[in-house]
Amino acid sequence: MLANTKKAKATITLLLALSLILLTFHVPLVVATEDSWASKAPMQVARSALGVAAVNGKIYAIGGSNQSGYAPSMPGYSVLDIKHNVDTNEEYDPATNTWTFKKPMPTPRMHFAIAVYQNKIYCIGGYTSDGVTGLNEVYDPATDTWETKTSMPTARRRLTANVVGDKIYVICPEGTNYVYYPDLDSWDTKEPVPSPSFLRYATTVFENKIYVFGGLTENQHYTLNNIYNPETDTWSFGTPIPTDVVCDVAVVTTGVLAPTRIYVVGTQDVTVYDIENDTWTLGSDVPTKRYYFGVAVLNDTIYAIGGHTHTGILGIITPSAANEQYTPIGYIPEFPSWAILPLLLIASFAAIICKQRLIRKSAKN
Repeated sequence: MLANTKKAKATITLLLALSLILLTFHVPLVVATEDSWASKAPMQVARSALGVAAVNGKIYAIGGSNQSGYAPSMPGYSVLDIKHNVDTNEEYDPATNTWTFKKPMPTPRMHFAIAVYQNKIYCIGGYTSDGVTGLNEVYDPATDTWETKTSMPTARRRLTANVVGDKIYVICPEGTNYVYYPDLDSWDTKEPVPSPSFLRYATTVFENKIYVFGGLTENQHYTLNNIYNPETDTWSFGTPIPTDVVCDVAVVTTGVLAPTRIYVVGTQDVTVYDIENDTWTLGSDVPTKRYYFGVAVLNDTIYAIGGHTHTGILGIITPSAANEQYTPIGYIPEFPSWAILPLLLIASFAAIICKQRLIRKSAKN
């Protein structure tokens, strides 16, 4: 009986000590408001038309253009100059809200496609100092190294890339649909997008299908919702975007911390697509109106990074280093690990008391 009592006291003492140690490192639970934006640490180098991707809990902002000045063209349509390309590669850690420079990309570029396959980042096509390119350069964050792979069949710019299974599908402005096989380092051509020539469309993947939204030409904005099935190499149509917006990027929330939705983030608008019901709703506007920024999603939280502003009658463009975080509709914050120990302490304490009562009752009998 005495031994059991001493053991119980020792257990309680140990649990209390663990609680006090953990509280020393206590991080308060911050409950973010759904459908809202928050400013985070900006990049170290402001740039537009960059590539943004997430790997293993970090976000990488690669390449782009740091052009600023007078740009009389249509806002966001064709205002950047290849002479201002940069090779900058920055890593963002959301846990510490800090940026770190990484190995620069071998060929400074802007308006290239970016995709992640097996934790490596593929940067395909775009504009170099020599003009439009089909370059395919791959960054490995684990080793902070780059390697060059087989270029795409035809040089293209302002294109997008999406991973389905073990393939990368590259959608080009004029509608060409290339497929790249990373394991074979080879290319093929698939059924083109059933739409006229367009720019600034957004693409993403959900359940092994590629969604292509919106876009524009010099004379028209599109609200198209093209859906590609790689398994059958066919296209179909979903409900168009309800507002006449120019799309830049699209991402998917997983359903773990936020309901499964496609978020199409435009220059100023956020439009939310419920894939299951084929319906659209509007989210909160992007705080900083920008063109040609990049987007990544981590733990069902969306980050809009970089781009450029375009202001005034004369069209003055300014590169942006902005990093704005969006909390999706219906977001459920993660339960912090530190909150588990007090619950464990209470449960253990209750179990010990019950056990001691049973022991005393048994001793009386």
